[in-house]
Amino acid sequence: MFARQSAAAYARVGIETNIASANPHQLILMLFDGALLAVNSAASAIDAKDTPTKIRNISQAIEIISAGLKASLDPNAGGELAERLGALYDYMCVRLTLANAQSNVAPLVEVSGLLQDLREAWSQIAETVHNDANTQEA
Repeated sequence: MFARQSAAAYARVGIETNIASANPHQLILMLFDGALLAVNSAASAIDAKDTPTKIRNISQAIEIISAGLKASLDPNAGGELAERLGALYDYMCVRLTLANAQSNVAPLVEVSGLLQDLREAWSQIAETVHNDANTQEA
């Protein structure tokens, strides 16, 4: 038990260090990673018929999507794209709620796919911004 608590504390320190040193693009990638981890963990919990873990992970995924990803949208700068992403995040939360209520893996697979696609696109944007910044510095 102590070893697991120690490992969890070590992981928290590592995450906190990464957050403190991350740029805005990396922070969004971390949110995507956290949401994906929570959704995939919820699917495993459904398969294992572990209801408390399912509920905890789906709740965490909803929190990351609504209070992290959606809250980070800037409608003034993002315009229609920010609106559409906000609607997509709302849709994901509805699908996660359905997965929770029905203990159904299918909505989790759908949300995981959407998150993965958005993460990949965001990662490419971050690379482009990073490469452009390096080109300007040279």
